[in-house]
Amino acid sequence: MADLKIRLSVQINSFKYPDGTQALSDIAVNISLGEFIGILGSNGSGKTTLLRIMDGLMKDFEGSAYLDGADIKKLSPKEIYSKVGLVFQNPDDQLFAPTVFEDVAFGPINMGFREDEVITRINNALKDVDMQGYAKKSIHHLSFGQKKRVCIAGLLAMGHEILLLDEPTAGLDPMGEYKMMNLLTKLNKEKRVTVVMATHSVDLVPLFLDRLYILSKGRIVRSGIPEEVFTAPDEMANVKLRLPQIAELIYKLRHEDHVPFGKIPLTIGEARREILKTLRS
Repeated sequence: MADLKIRLSVQINSFKYPDGTQALSDIAVNISLGEFIGILGSNGSGKTTLLRIMDGLMKDFEGSAYLDGADIKKLSPKEIYSKVGLVFQNPDDQLFAPTVFEDVAFGPINMGFREDEVITRINNALKDVDMQGYAKKSIHHLSFGQKKRVCIAGLLAMGHEILLLDEPTAGLDPMGEYKMMNLLTKLNKEKRVTVVMATHSVDLVPLFLDRLYILSKGRIVRSGIPEEVFTAPDEMANVKLRLPQIAELIYKLRHEDHVPFGKIPLTIGEARREILKTLRS
């Protein structure tokens, strides 16, 4: 990814809440074109605050934030929101119109697009999130997962090329989690949407994300590809997280039961191959 264009670059020396509490410090995050990035951390680690700074909602921090090389602190909301948008953890905090069509239309209308362009954008955005046919549906009659999809559609309709998502799988059942992650993967791979998601769901990370940052007490303590970040249970416990379940099982088999596994797999597929290789040897 080093040769790709940097879309978002954030350097936060310090950010404090109004009561003086230190929220973030010594943060350095670079997001390249087309990446699927995770900000992994326990509750209260600073994930949401970091996303809000990336989205230009918070500008009173010490440091810098750049969107396609432009200083976010100096950009207007319209300049920011034409490229990047934040999906809140609770969709009910974001949706306000009576119907799906009206909610998705709000952004494009306020950006000044003609009526025919607005309708085209709405239809394309709903198709992208597998919600075509729901345009006339009442927001209140949607499931929690469908509401999250409408939130994403609203950003896509404005032309957002970078999606910031705060716990996108929170409140969803296991099937809903995988549907959401598959949707984000499709947008990332097929539409080239750059995706940054804050999460504490460690089991989803190895399956979908290119790279991740681990946030603990407002600081980035580890970063890299999942294989580099997930190494030992005690290191994860120090930041109030755990290894993916399959990795934790293999780790215990190797270190406590002395089964000679060559590496710690992060997915079921990798674990299956590693187990078969160990049995054959």
